[in-house]
Amino acid sequence: MESFQNTQPIYLQIMNLIKKQIATSVFNPGQLLESVRELAMIYQVNPNTVQRALSELEREGLVRSERTIGRYITKDEAAIAQLHQNLVDEATSTYINNVLELHLSPEEILTTVKSRLKGDNT
Repeated sequence: MESFQNTQPIYLQIMNLIKKQIATSVFNPGQLLESVRELAMIYQVNPNTVQRALSELEREGLVRSERTIGRYITKDEAAIAQLHQNLVDEATSTYINNVLELHLSPEEILTTVKSRLKGDNT
């Protein structure tokens, strides 16, 4: 079960969660998703909320519907690669903006990141 925040509509949070799962290959291209009811039970939300999230993902081309069968993750590997890059860019921008507010120079930012990637916690 996912814990949702009050800062953003739940359907957007579900969309973002599914996008991350697509981008990180938790969901594979062409994979059948659980039904709306099953997802609603997993996320402990109203089925209409899940339906809205899936409809938006379908509109974005990340999910496709097959009548009476269900919804599938797109097989479009270029779209999945672009989604992954967008998520990386977004996370990077958020991080950079946060540390720039702390008045770190670009060199200090790079040094800190390299240090953390090596496992140093100082």
